[in-house]
Amino acid sequence: MTANGATNNKEKKRGKKRAATAPETTPNERRRLLGRQLRGVSRSFYLTLRALPDAMREPVGIAYLLARAADTIADTATLPAEQRLADLQQLKAAIVDGRCTDSLLAIAERARGVLDHPAEQRLLDSLPQLLRLYHQSSAQQRHLIEKVTSTLIAGMEQDLQTFSTTTAEQPGALREAQQLDHYTYLVAGCVGEFWTDIAVTHEPALKVWNADKYAAWGISFGKALQLTNVLRDVAKDLRCGRCYLPEQQLEQAGLTPQDLLRVETGTVARPLLVEWTKRALDYYEDAEEYVLGIPRQCYRLRLASLWPLLIGLSTLEQLLRHDAWLDPDKPAKVSRHWIYRMIALSSVAVCSDFLLRRWIYALRRNVQLAL
Repeated sequence: MTANGATNNKEKKRGKKRAATAPETTPNERRRLLGRQLRGVSRSFYLTLRALPDAMREPVGIAYLLARAADTIADTATLPAEQRLADLQQLKAAIVDGRCTDSLLAIAERARGVLDHPAEQRLLDSLPQLLRLYHQSSAQQRHLIEKVTSTLIAGMEQDLQTFSTTTAEQPGALREAQQLDHYTYLVAGCVGEFWTDIAVTHEPALKVWNADKYAAWGISFGKALQLTNVLRDVAKDLRCGRCYLPEQQLEQAGLTPQDLLRVETGTVARPLLVEWTKRALDYYEDAEEYVLGIPRQCYRLRLASLWPLLIGLSTLEQLLRHDAWLDPDKPAKVSRHWIYRMIALSSVAVCSDFLLRRWIYALRRNVQLAL
């Protein structure tokens, strides 16, 4: 062996020793890293996260950023589907055992220069640091984060496999309604379950909860929000080759996924919008019970859970009142002014079950009238 080779081996051994004995990240460093990344990739969720109790903020933030990184990998359309599937598997392996640093760096390098938003690239570049934070968490937190991120990644893998050969000109569709319901669990319902588990772990006042009942309500909550997203994003998803409205229901209406590319088809396809909105409203009933079941002394947790419910119901109303809901250039969404007003009012009403029930009832009634 050459002298240089011996030196390099010694350096590698010292590097491994330094990595093994590296000091844990301080709480301030952890908060700065999470806050910086969250502000870059999700302004709305960043507000929700800041409302959470301190003990919940970090595990929820880590889980969100890992899932957001996986979503960025899955959506990097310039890379072949096979490569994206392999990269998702590498990320999942890193979450489980933390031994894939080189693979994570390669994932970030493959995405360099092709992502639409610099913040997404920064998120992929920060994956080794995020995994370090994750592996410094408690065993219970790691278990819950691994469970939810593995489920979310499974949903993304299913998505890539289902639409692997579709195009913007020839979009494919899920076949049956059960597939859409299962999809909403994989990519959002499991988050409601995770949110419940984390809340029960860190909030002593929730020890009285029936864990199974609230986990089921949490799953419905997540499904409601994802169904809202699916209905709002039909036009955008079609131009990525994906149609989540089931093919069987489209056939019953005499339609194909390709027909939905035409904005004027919105009137003919409206019965599907109505049907799935009704399903979402059923899920939002569970979401309402979930929010009001949070004890009033858990002010911040109640607030963080309330905001997605209010925004989701208002988004459904906007969508139903939108004549051109299949126009990708005119998405239905609530205004920033509405969101700021909602945040201000909710800060006053959050501790009153009476006021919240009236508010939620009014929003649900608006959706029903728009149907």
